[in-house]
Amino acid sequence: MAGAPGAVRADLEQVFRTGYPGVVAVAARVLGARDEAEDVAQEVFLSFARSAVPAAEAPGWLAVAAAHTALNHLRSGRRRAAREEAAADGPLSTPDVADTVVTREEHGRVRAALARLPRKQAVALVLRHSGLSYADVAAALDLSPGSVGTTVRRAESALREELTPRAPVL
Repeated sequence: MAGAPGAVRADLEQVFRTGYPGVVAVAARVLGARDEAEDVAQEVFLSFARSAVPAAEAPGWLAVAAAHTALNHLRSGRRRAAREEAAADGPLSTPDVADTVVTREEHGRVRAALARLPRKQAVALVLRHSGLSYADVAAALDLSPGSVGTTVRRAESALREELTPRAPVL
């Protein structure tokens, strides 16, 4: 599928047209920001364009690539830090600043906890909560359909554990 350097895959436009909304949705689920999700989608489709992935396997490949790429962005923290800095410098447009701060803080805690999960658990959780069926998650991650539920439950449990405040040890 990957041809001569500089050649464009014949199936790229069709895969892009059908896959773009899903890639952005998965990435936005992880990152919480559509503009960053669109950046991730661009990276994912550039990778797809250079790959030899058959078009028939593109939906699963794209979903996993979107989750992995978004988690990489999340873990790097570069974009998040830049966004928070820009938000601090801009005017506040919400009437209740306290609610906005709490919401951002909670979202940040969840994203940070998600970034600390084992990669396969984090990806399975993101894909499942992005609307993919157990069968789709299984196919995308090369898991048995029966193990998807276990993987997602473990991820949810680990995420809950990460987010539960611990009492200080005296």
